[in-house]
Amino acid sequence: MSKTRKNTRNQLLRKKKELTEAETAAVTTLREKRQSHVRPPDMTLDFNEESQTLKVGHKDKQPVAATALAMHELGTVDNRFYEGVLEQVAALGKHGSPVSETASNFVLSVVGGVQPQDEVEAMLAIQMGAIHQATMMMARRLNHVETLPQQDSAERALNKLARTFTSQVETLKRYRSKADQTVRVERVEVKEGGQAIVGNVYNEGRSDDKK
Repeated sequence: MSKTRKNTRNQLLRKKKELTEAETAAVTTLREKRQSHVRPPDMTLDFNEESQTLKVGHKDKQPVAATALAMHELGTVDNRFYEGVLEQVAALGKHGSPVSETASNFVLSVVGGVQPQDEVEAMLAIQMGAIHQATMMMARRLNHVETLPQQDSAERALNKLARTFTSQVETLKRYRSKADQTVRVERVEVKEGGQAIVGNVYNEGRSDDKK
């Protein structure tokens, strides 16, 4: 290869590695979002096969700070709820393994994306993450079936899981819409010498007696 052709090839390779303006902007935006985003450290799971015990912890941060950040993400101030939920998420595991840090941290990342405001929303978010994982597992199984009965079984399970996920999203939406409802004034009545009555006003009847 001539020197000129080699230099041209090197220049083209460098250009391919360089980010475009739009790509640079996307990277900058991602960095800014990460800096402003509050999230707890990842879970660590230490499962003892002999004693069948599971120790749950967090990476990198002090336990008190890690717990506070995790509770903030779950939308709770109740230690009992936090401990119970964390134990449930830690025990999710994956196919062929009793525990999985990747699977458990994925579910918590779903919770972080939902940004629950209370315990009910947190539980829904956790279930959504778990159902999504099961859905993808069944999708993989459907893609690897060898017999018609296996196909029918995997297809039914996949459809049920997909419908369940959609139902969970709708449930979360309805639950949040109730929390965001505003008070609607049905009627305002001001009587002479009296005060305004705001809200639903019911007339229990009036006396026909005249003075």
